[in-house]
Amino acid sequence: MSKTLLYGATKIDETNAAYAAVASLEQFQWKNRVFVVIADRDNSRASRQENQLLADRDALDERDMVVLKLVGSSIKPVFGSGDGLDGEALRKELGAPDPGEFAAFLLGKDGTVKLKVSEPITSSELFAIIDSMPMRAADAVSADK
Repeated sequence: MSKTLLYGATKIDETNAAYAAVASLEQFQWKNRVFVVIADRDNSRASRQENQLLADRDALDERDMVVLKLVGSSIKPVFGSGDGLDGEALRKELGAPDPGEFAAFLLGKDGTVKLKVSEPITSSELFAIIDSMPMRAADAVSADK
C-alpha cells in the first residue's frame, strides 16, 4: 500500500505547488477537513473506504469532516455537503490517478493535501493522523472552553 503523508514539514514553502490549497475545494477552507475518495473501476475499494468512514459518523462530525467521492468527473457527497464542485478540476488539482484507479486524499482545513493513499485507510489510522495535526489540537482546546 502506498501512503504519502504530506503533513509534518517544519517549514512550508508556499510557492511549492505541493503545498498550495486546492482551489476547487475553496468553499471548505478553514471550515472543514475534506477526504476525497477516487473510485476504482469496480468501485470495491472505494465502497470499502466509504463504509469504513461512515461506520463512525460522530467521529467525522467531531473532526469537521466532509467526505466526497469522485467517479470519473462527477462528485458525490458521501458525508457533509459538496454542491457545485468541478470534478475535472479537482482530479487535475489533486494529481489523481487515471479513471478506474483507486486513491484517497485528505485535505486539511488550510486546503492543502495532507495525505494521499492508494489503498483504503482504516478510520482509526485516518483519525490518528488528523488528531496529530496542530489545527485539530487547537480545535479540541477551543471545544473545551
